[in-house]
Amino acid sequence: MKKYITILVLGLLIIGCTKKHDNQPLKIEFLVDGKDVLVYTTADSPNLRLTLTGYKTFEIAEQPLESQVSLFVNPNKTFQTFWGIGGSITDASAEVFAKLPHNKQDEFLKAYYDQEEGIGYTLARVPIHSCDFSRSSFTYVSDEDKELKTFNIDPDRQYRIPLIKKAIKAAGGKLPLYASPWSPPAFMKTNNNMLRGGKLLPEYYRSWALYYTKFIKAYENEGMPIWGITIQNEPMAVQRWESCIYTAVEERDFLKNYLGPIMEQEGLGDKNIVVWDHNRDLINNRANTIFDDPQASKYAWGIGFHWYEVWTSGAQMFDNLGIIAESYPSKKLLFTEGCVESFDVEKYQYWPNAERYGRSMINDFNKGTVGWTDWNILLDETGGPNHVGNLCFAPIHADTKKGELIYTPSYYYIGHFSKFIRPNAKRVSTASNRSYLLSTSFINEDGKIATIVMNQSDQKITYKLYIDLQAVEETILPHSIQTLVY
Repeated sequence: MKKYITILVLGLLIIGCTKKHDNQPLKIEFLVDGKDVLVYTTADSPNLRLTLTGYKTFEIAEQPLESQVSLFVNPNKTFQTFWGIGGSITDASAEVFAKLPHNKQDEFLKAYYDQEEGIGYTLARVPIHSCDFSRSSFTYVSDEDKELKTFNIDPDRQYRIPLIKKAIKAAGGKLPLYASPWSPPAFMKTNNNMLRGGKLLPEYYRSWALYYTKFIKAYENEGMPIWGITIQNEPMAVQRWESCIYTAVEERDFLKNYLGPIMEQEGLGDKNIVVWDHNRDLINNRANTIFDDPQASKYAWGIGFHWYEVWTSGAQMFDNLGIIAESYPSKKLLFTEGCVESFDVEKYQYWPNAERYGRSMINDFNKGTVGWTDWNILLDETGGPNHVGNLCFAPIHADTKKGELIYTPSYYYIGHFSKFIRPNAKRVSTASNRSYLLSTSFINEDGKIATIVMNQSDQKITYKLYIDLQAVEETILPHSIQTLVY
């Protein structure tokens, strides 16, 4: 096959070309014969951000030596089908977006949702009424309205819905949305408060189940298709913001006796339901309880998880995901939320924040995860707005006083996955012979493979990537990430 190379830059800048934080990756198109490898790199020093840094060719390889660093990719062994990568469109994100100048709004939408000029997000999560990243607590019904006669989504019309519609358009007209509640209305709960935990009162099980269906229908009537829902955000966390507690048994019984059947009765049986939506440390208890019950399990598409267990257990419990994938192969794993907490304006470019993303994404995918959702897609220069002061980082921040966008390293680390791994790709067997080199690979529907390599060490590493009897040699900088496309 002939090679066609289009490079939209002046000259062929392959080695050492860089980009500024406020620009998007260079638009580069290659059609190659299958032996050529494009290498994209993000590193703190030198200043590389999803930069094309290499153009290599596979060559016949000898037996790898124990002394060398090696990656082994086997396209003959494939695993889960990839769904997508995206972030949450919260009230905070939408309000900050509305404050940006129009040219910066356009830049922002391209940065996330355009595959050529940005990182090509392919899914989004949205809250059902308010969460901590809202200006205040609100619902879609009047107080004590058990019959939901006053239900309307008017609170979302000022900021959230306009941004969702623009994001869908920027993504090419298709952006699967899934929705999560942080709390039922206060009158439905044991503590009569949307905040600080509490539980759903039994007499409101049916009303609350219908609430989800009304939300889905209202959004779809606005031209925003809903792919599915999670039952409850963080059902084991009593938070000072919107929260609600379900034990594993309570969530199982609500799903099988109310939510699942009512979704079907309302003509929404084709919508996907995700259970748990909390950390990896207790995920197996929730999976065992719900998926071992045939009547509950039939309504569950899969199980969602967050990464915040590191604060309680001191480690990210990736192996728990693999146990679920082995135990319940028909159920899907979905990362539903993660962010770097404790916002500090001095740490916009703090590199370990990005490495947390890379480490989680590689391990999550290697354990069978099909989709990965970041938390807020945009926050302001305070890490908010947030009605309880629970401020955090986003991959992109806006300085609303200057009307500027700030791209953090996390944005580029996520982009090493979302830009090159496309929906319906298959994960490919990938292994490293050194623990400091993390890696995962996916083969896209067009036959192109994307291998992501992350160097956790303080050293520059030269490694060889092997496929069968061929290999390509590459060098990766300390604390950097690469995507090899071939």
